[in-house]
Amino acid sequence: MSISKTRHVLVDVARQLFAKNGVERTTMNDIAIASGKGRRTLYTYFNSKEEVYAAVIESELERLSDKLDEVAEKKMRPQEKIIEVIYTHLTQIRETVVRNGNLRAEFFRNIWMVEKVRKKFDADEIALFRKVYAEGKASGEFDIENIDIVADITHYCIKGLEVPYIYGRLGRGLTLDSSRPLVAKFVYGALCRSNDVNKKSLDDFDKLEGMDDFGNNEKNNF
Repeated sequence: MSISKTRHVLVDVARQLFAKNGVERTTMNDIAIASGKGRRTLYTYFNSKEEVYAAVIESELERLSDKLDEVAEKKMRPQEKIIEVIYTHLTQIRETVVRNGNLRAEFFRNIWMVEKVRKKFDADEIALFRKVYAEGKASGEFDIENIDIVADITHYCIKGLEVPYIYGRLGRGLTLDSSRPLVAKFVYGALCRSNDVNKKSLDDFDKLEGMDDFGNNEKNNF
């Protein structure tokens, strides 16, 4: 087994143990035994449990980054792509936290560690936003003076929604599917070049499957 595959096995086993038992109640010996690799192999790759934990967070963020890259490669208008990136980001963050059981608490308790590890992911996502905004500006879909600032603001706004969304605090009974039209209106209203373009974009967006089920009760919440 190659070095990268061995490391991947160790990280995945550690993630499962962290998710089941929590980080504090999982030892390096537990990881070594569960992986079948032994302590010597484990310590070849990691000096401490903290390093293993950081590697677990990094691997989860890499999964999210891969999903965002898939969206970035899609053939769609920049307006629609921005919304898809936002939608994918929040969906995958929720999925990551939910599927990791007891590990989810560590994501929020040890925020310093999470922030340290996710620096590369954050930078990559901001770069993705810049690319899509540049495409939209070049095609005349977006009216943006400073692409870098708008990309930064978008990223940090979405990042700030992660915890409220995971805990279900993003509106009463509001799901990500039902909030998607709101995101569309925000993006189109704030960034498009004219009201005519905004209206056409919204009309086109409303025709997409699943985008017309935003009920009156949910509208009244905002």
